Amino acid sequence: MRPLLVAVSDGQAWKVRDVYARLATQFALSESDLAEMLPSGRQATYMNRIGWAKTYLLKAGTLHSPQRGMVAITPRGLELISQQPISISTKDLFAFPEFVQFQGGSVQTDAAASSLPSAPAPSLSPEEQLETLSASLDAALVNDVLAQVQGVSPQQFERLVVAVLVAMGYGGSVRDAGMALGKSGDNGIDGVIKQDPLGLDRVYIQAKKWQNPVHSPEIRTFAGSLTYHRASKGVFITTSTFSDGAQRTAAQIGNIILINGATLARLMIDYSVGVITRETYRVRRVDLEYFDEL
Repeated sequence: MRPLLVAVSDGQAWKVRDVYARLATQFALSESDLAEMLPSGRQATYMNRIGWAKTYLLKAGTLHSPQRGMVAITPRGLELISQQPISISTKDLFAFPEFVQFQGGSVQTDAAASSLPSAPAPSLSPEEQLETLSASLDAALVNDVLAQVQGVSPQQFERLVVAVLVAMGYGGSVRDAGMALGKSGDNGIDGVIKQDPLGLDRVYIQAKKWQNPVHSPEIRTFAGSLTYHRASKGVFITTSTFSDGAQRTAAQIGNIILINGATLARLMIDYSVGVITRETYRVRRVDLEYFDEL
């Protein structure tokens, strides 16, 4: 936050977009740095971080906005720069009642403030923190889903694979896909399903509920079955993993997609098979167009 205050410390009103450009130049951000997006893909990471720093400094009274899209430093901001010659953290802003109120708390006395733990301020913006937490929850969910999948019976596994494929748009209806895929006799299923409603493109599917890794021989055997089944593409699904050799073999053949247990669990999450949404958090922002049209 300190670089932002310093960037506008000349006392002039700055256009926010010019502040973005000045800080990007100051920190010598590369093209890849500038192009890096939040996990949501909605905003450049560096712009998000500067934007949140601006919001925090405005709420603390160290910046003010003389008109929309512009910022200028305040006497408080100049004083804060002199008091904090190295960096300014969120903890420093809690010295200002306006910022405490913005954070939803009450003003702390000096004694109470000094008793607070000196945890380092997070380097991520609130949106980045939220998305990081969401990614952590998703990673844990992948493990939980995979554990459930590995514990189902062969009959349940067959229904599960059919449900995932149909949810992804393959095989037509659950009934059609279920009829196309049959038991293979080795804790798995196989068959040919339609990739399009007319059945012009056929995909050969094998799904194995295995604990041990899948190796190259299984992939070569699978590739040979594509011609027999007159399928142009193949998808090999396992609840375990694929060895390095199996992955190289599939890459050399070129028309085979490998889906290991973790990827299967991820697809189930993405297509809402075997999972439910417990909570939904909406992140809102100001609708500037609304205010422009008032």
